Amino acid sequence: MLEVVALSALTTFLLGVGNGAAGEIGKNLSLSAGALVRRTLGRETPLPADAEERRALAGRLHARLGQNPRRAGEWALLLESDPDEAPEPSRGAMPPAPWAFTDRQKVLKQLMKEADRPWEGRPRVVLLSGPSGSGSTSVALRLGAQGRDRFPDGRYYVDLRDTAGETGPEPSAVLLRLLREMDVAADRVPATEAARERLYRTLTEGRRALVVIDHTTSPAQVRALVPATPGVLLVVVVSGPPPLLEAERVAVPPLSDRYAKQLVRKVAGPEHAARVKAGLPGVLDRCRGNAFALHTEARLFTRDEPGPASPAGRGAGDALPAAAGPEHPVRTAARLASLRLGPEAVRLCRLTALGGWPSVSALIAASAAGTDEATAARLLDEAVAVGLLEPLPDLRYRFRPETRRQLAETATAEYGLGACADAVDRMLEALLGRVLPASRAALPESWRTELPARYRDGADEVPDGIAVLAAEVANVARAVVLAEEHRRTGTALWLARALWPLQLKAGHWDEVLPALRDAARHAEESRADDRMAGALHFQLAHCLGETGRTEQARRAARAAVTYERAAGHPRGEASAVEMLGLLSLNRWEYEEAHERFTEAEAVYRRIGAGEEGAADLPRALALAERHRGRALRGMGRTDESRRCLENAVDFFAGRTGAPPEAYNRARSLTDLAETLHEGGDDPAALARIAEAETLLPPSAAPHLAYLAGLRRRCVGSAPEE
Repeated sequence: MLEVVALSALTTFLLGVGNGAAGEIGKNLSLSAGALVRRTLGRETPLPADAEERRALAGRLHARLGQNPRRAGEWALLLESDPDEAPEPSRGAMPPAPWAFTDRQKVLKQLMKEADRPWEGRPRVVLLSGPSGSGSTSVALRLGAQGRDRFPDGRYYVDLRDTAGETGPEPSAVLLRLLREMDVAADRVPATEAARERLYRTLTEGRRALVVIDHTTSPAQVRALVPATPGVLLVVVVSGPPPLLEAERVAVPPLSDRYAKQLVRKVAGPEHAARVKAGLPGVLDRCRGNAFALHTEARLFTRDEPGPASPAGRGAGDALPAAAGPEHPVRTAARLASLRLGPEAVRLCRLTALGGWPSVSALIAASAAGTDEATAARLLDEAVAVGLLEPLPDLRYRFRPETRRQLAETATAEYGLGACADAVDRMLEALLGRVLPASRAALPESWRTELPARYRDGADEVPDGIAVLAAEVANVARAVVLAEEHRRTGTALWLARALWPLQLKAGHWDEVLPALRDAARHAEESRADDRMAGALHFQLAHCLGETGRTEQARRAARAAVTYERAAGHPRGEASAVEMLGLLSLNRWEYEEAHERFTEAEAVYRRIGAGEEGAADLPRALALAERHRGRALRGMGRTDESRRCLENAVDFFAGRTGAPPEAYNRARSLTDLAETLHEGGDDPAALARIAEAETLLPPSAAPHLAYLAGLRRRCVGSAPEE
């Protein structure tokens, strides 16, 4: 076989492998590449960490391939089997622009000027900023609505406000959310920040598109999104002072009185003209051109019960208690809106705001106020009607930051520190009672989701544990920090433990990572139970490893080994040692990986009959043997690899008395087919591929596609010369 493998193709492949699409199939392709690198260069070569080292490796390989036609053929087949072609992005689905949008034509012209100026190699980036409530989001959405013809290939909007913490998501998570907006399937989203950036640039190259990142809190979040193609405009929206970012700066100024009046009249409607006329001077004085505050007060004109606190019943500020010193218009609007609610609804909003939740559910609000969920839902809807809350999908809500701060501060002043602390405790307990049973429901057989006794009864009542955890993950991340602040160490740590199914089964590593980092740190600082600390560090290691942070993952896994050993928990210790082996395996460090898998087997075998974990021991050993077989394949010891993998296949086929597992059997058969192919027994490899295909459902499309590529490699390979 005479094949010519272009250096550019080899370089592109190596830049993506081990750094590209997440999941089991991406790892299989990476391991195959690592084994082929070893055969080509004649020695184990760890996967380089950075792009320049990978380019250098591609050069060394290419030089060897010119001297070895068979190896060149193998590389050609491997590159052809790579299913990781860039997907076709959707055109996006931006939220609608506000109906009452008023007087921002000058700002819009500035934005379009940047979009239409000569390219000259200078990226099109706009930093759109204004005080909270100024209407910067509305401007960006209006640009998207008016720019359908200017941006025909896509208009994408990502709002970073619904994440936990004041600093918002990490850059890698921002890229993830943007790729999701482009409708990139979960199994096609790369695991690492560098690979996500590469995919983003591939998807936008040569296109005419608008990208809006709203509520940005740091330049780092958007630097990877700066476009390198003339047709893409990046709009970075900031509430507050603009950060240092190389971009065209466009400020959103306060509305003039003329346009402020237009906005209020438009929102209130002509049927409330008399009320508007009477209350407008006070509204203009309080709102000072702030679009959100104007919109909130305008909606209050439409309320049927004017009462003493309504705009219609007073002059400027007559019925509104004075604030201590200058106050942000959004906070003033929140105080006014609170006066239009009954005491029960106001109390619920104030106490709920103490949590600083990314989103609010009826469960959280009910626990804050000490009421039932039906009542809480009704009171939340009342708060939406006066502008204290914004509705979200799936019966959830959120506060604007300034509104939340005003409500929380008022709660402390009105109800006292003790009552506020009790409300926070109730919210934390309610959230814990929600996610722990969901975790068990999602992984009912796993020892990692075993629950404290008082939470065990609820797991059977959760129909979809993963869905519950996915809905609450941002709140859990916030709750870990909140519980630590309130010295509820056990609550903080169990909240993070509950996320294990979400990272294992659903791949929500970016969403889970903040909670795990905080919880693992808190476990160390609080000198928590060794077993709890070990479990959290294991989860952290898994999450870091899956997102390409190998060295951080190794540190966390080593800490997990230490904690589990100190706890006298061999099952946890062996699992953490196995994690170290997997981290080495994925970096093509096959000898180190094999040592760790062998060590893990030895630790597992310390579990005696009747001891904790004994019932799971045969399965754990089968998984470890499968991993050992994969490492042996990378080392070129194909006969030993074959024996290990055949044993794993037998176990998961139920031939040793254990219940059969189709998924793990298919994975083991795939590994075995790889080993047989590398050992030159392609007929046997093809038989294992066919067997694996019968076990996989149509939903396992990535695995089936990988098997199809492996079949082509087997059919196309030539015998050794």
